[in-house]
Amino acid sequence: MSDQVTHGPDRSAVPSDRGEATALRSAAEATAGTAAAAAAAEMPLPPSIALAWGRAERPRRGPKPGLSLERIVAAGIHLAVTDGLGSVSMGRVAAELGASTMALYRYVPAKDDLLTLMVDTAFGPAPGAAGPGDGWRAGLARWAAGIRAAYQRHPWVLRVPLSGELLLCPNNIAWMDDALQCLAGTPLPEQQKLSAILLISGFVRNQATLTDDITAGAGGEPEIPGLGAAMSALIGPDGYPALRQAIASGALDDDGDIDDEFGFGLTRILDGLDVLIRSAVVE
Repeated sequence: MSDQVTHGPDRSAVPSDRGEATALRSAAEATAGTAAAAAAAEMPLPPSIALAWGRAERPRRGPKPGLSLERIVAAGIHLAVTDGLGSVSMGRVAAELGASTMALYRYVPAKDDLLTLMVDTAFGPAPGAAGPGDGWRAGLARWAAGIRAAYQRHPWVLRVPLSGELLLCPNNIAWMDDALQCLAGTPLPEQQKLSAILLISGFVRNQATLTDDITAGAGGEPEIPGLGAAMSALIGPDGYPALRQAIASGALDDDGDIDDEFGFGLTRILDGLDVLIRSAVVE
């Protein structure tokens, strides 16, 4: 080992080259980012995004006094909460507001645009990045819990297909920024930070969808009672040895709830990120 250190290449002469290369790369990335931003500024925004960011021309006050984009979105959310996402239509929302359907189209061009605005509004503001005394782990745990709470308040959101428009909405961007701030003090490259956020948000969405599906299928209960006993009766005493062992342990009929499963999964993900961050420090 000492011979390798003694007779290896002298690296003391190359930091300036590396520093120059790094500076050039940073400058190139900054230039590319500026060019991309300028090009994006010239692109026409989708109607829902223009509305969400307040960049769409608001219609002049029509014959129905008090009608506004905010009231239309709130009425759509109310319908989704009370009667399910399938009940949301431009006609139903108009009826909720005592307005004509055509009056709504003066504010929102299409139902898909309305759904996008409803989802972003339902999520609400981001919970805030990690505080001064928090590390990245505490911040991401709070972030994940905030997403889960939003899904629990508005499970209908899970039935709205993900789209690029949703990603560009103001609240969603604020949530993304919060998560990135949680990881700002880590040595992870930006791509891995974004991948970590996608991993956590995907896990939370999957858990929320699973819980909603099980609850709906079990008549409002978040668990399926007697699952182990039912499986045992079906598979019999022969075959499926690993599954029979799990059934015999009572693991399928324990009193743990879906919150335990969420905590278990999130902890394992954060453990994995901890390993990744520590390895990046060593490198």
